[in-house]
Amino acid sequence: MKQSIDELSVNTIRFLAVDAIEKAKSGHPGLPMGGAAMAYTLWSRYLKHDPGTPDWPDRDRFILSAGHGSMLLYALLHLSGYDLPLEEIKKFRQWGSRTPGHPEYGLTPGVEVTTGPLGQGFAAAVGMALAERRLAAEFNRPDFPVVDHYTYIYAGDGCLMEGITAEAASLAGHLRLNKLICLYDDNRITIDGATAITFTEDVGKRFEAYGWQVLRVEEGNSVEAVAAALEEARAGDRPTLVAVRTEIGYGSPHKQGRAESHGAPLGEDEVRLTKKNLGWPLEPAFHLPAEVKSHFKNIRESLAGQKAAWDRLMGDYRSEYPKLASRWDDWHSRELPKTLLEDPALWEFDGPSATRAASSQVLQALSKHLPNLIGGSADLKGSTGSYLEGMGDFQADNPQGNNIAFGVREHAMGTILIGMALHGGLCPFGSTFFVFSNYMKPSLRLAALMGTPVIYVFTHDSIAVGEDGPTHQPVEHLPSLRALPNLDVLRPADGRETAAAWLHALERTDGPTALVLTRQGLPQLPGSGKGALKGAYIVGPEKSTPADLIIIASGSEVSLALRAASALEAKGYSIRVVSMPSWELFERQDENYRKEVLPAEIEKRLVVEAAQPMGWERYAGACGSIIGMTGFGASAPGDQVMEKMGFTVENIVCRAGEMLEE
Repeated sequence: MKQSIDELSVNTIRFLAVDAIEKAKSGHPGLPMGGAAMAYTLWSRYLKHDPGTPDWPDRDRFILSAGHGSMLLYALLHLSGYDLPLEEIKKFRQWGSRTPGHPEYGLTPGVEVTTGPLGQGFAAAVGMALAERRLAAEFNRPDFPVVDHYTYIYAGDGCLMEGITAEAASLAGHLRLNKLICLYDDNRITIDGATAITFTEDVGKRFEAYGWQVLRVEEGNSVEAVAAALEEARAGDRPTLVAVRTEIGYGSPHKQGRAESHGAPLGEDEVRLTKKNLGWPLEPAFHLPAEVKSHFKNIRESLAGQKAAWDRLMGDYRSEYPKLASRWDDWHSRELPKTLLEDPALWEFDGPSATRAASSQVLQALSKHLPNLIGGSADLKGSTGSYLEGMGDFQADNPQGNNIAFGVREHAMGTILIGMALHGGLCPFGSTFFVFSNYMKPSLRLAALMGTPVIYVFTHDSIAVGEDGPTHQPVEHLPSLRALPNLDVLRPADGRETAAAWLHALERTDGPTALVLTRQGLPQLPGSGKGALKGAYIVGPEKSTPADLIIIASGSEVSLALRAASALEAKGYSIRVVSMPSWELFERQDENYRKEVLPAEIEKRLVVEAAQPMGWERYAGACGSIIGMTGFGASAPGDQVMEKMGFTVENIVCRAGEMLEE
């Protein structure tokens, strides 16, 4: 029997995946075989996108949260006309290809976000849907819906088991993000076997409790049934979970519905049997029927018409609302306004203050120049100083607010911010206590991997947190974040360094930034400020050259270092004090500058930082010493904990004296 164009297209997707995985001898065929029909339905009938303009602002976003099924996405991208030729499909999982084992943002045209760690794509999609809602509220006008698109998630059982998904889904339901639709590949199989061994809850009822609309499709290979569910989902006033019952490895005589089809090639014999079973030519591999090529060409032409209609709408919008259009351009630009860079309020601080308080002051100044600055905290807006005064609260009934209450959902917050940043048009930040950055580590890693300009604000940065004790006192967190490639970590020493840290974070376009801030008050240091943008600079120059010893410190310990230097100079020594808020920024400076700050001939160096000292050896040198944390803190007033752990002027003077007498 001749296959319909829909059946032919679905099988084309299946066997592009099967053949690519078989050629690579590596991959996950089960998902694309089982989910091809529902993904095809979305892409052929509903997904609004333009393969020729992958960054079109009003495109629908498709997020393959179950990133191990990457060949499903690559097949769809190739057939849809993205710059992903068949040769790249044939190089699946090979060195230098644009078809890696899991989708990577920035590498493959049409991939919206890097996925693979399960649940991350789901949370990023929530961020994208949130961004769509915020921008629509800002820019849409009657007869001018310039922001009007959906965010679609493809998720599996594993995604829905992950805690980050629960956090993100709960927030999405609360915010009633109705343009968020999740296609749930309900195949009841995980790597270890049937979901019955671990996952027996009623997922639909859970999502209904979150405030989602839940729809069910019992036949996942029915294009019409999936289409009917998508029609209903798109008409809803809440986010929607469409649970589609599928068979993993569909069509494979011996592996359909079995865990064996999840993460390994079918094998040559099973590929032949599967092709016979589904009426597919045994040869050649990577067969592309002419009818399917023509079908997808027609789809592309229809999509081009949608994009052209939006271009005309945007042109009319610019004529009708020139000020709004100018604001649109500003919001979608990463360039900071000149008025911000010249604002003296950024650098004016009255007396001692915690750097978290300084950050709050800087935020209020920034918000006057950056109306698209948006963010919040994981239930800690007062403690982290992250509330934007006068900018409103983002809620279901107030989508024009710029303050987001993420709730106690650190992990989801970390990735929702990624989705917002990747969507475009907004400048997102999020905050929590530094110790809870551990909850966010997968998010931080993916933001760094993708080069996403997200700003993470971490306060209560050391054992000086005090009475809350060692559970809330970060000691290993600084070296942990510094070990993460492409994450800029800045631990400022006072208000002006904090302002510089924020400027760097806002100007950065190729990766995330972590600002690490104090709970306790710190003095404003003489000569501090924009030097922090170089990562390290001389904040306490020596009395005579060359110095007898260099004290290097970051954050709250810089003021201790300066006081210790004064005591040592009173004894006749010449001491240089270097504030080093950021290793990453310092390493980007040219060699001459780095030698100027840390001359090789001054071998006696003392590093002071209230954290695990791992990594400081590179700056202390062979003749240096480090005052750091080698264990956990304790519950007591913060200044007492610092004293007991050796972070005092007296101890610095003592350790330096021992080095100077050697």
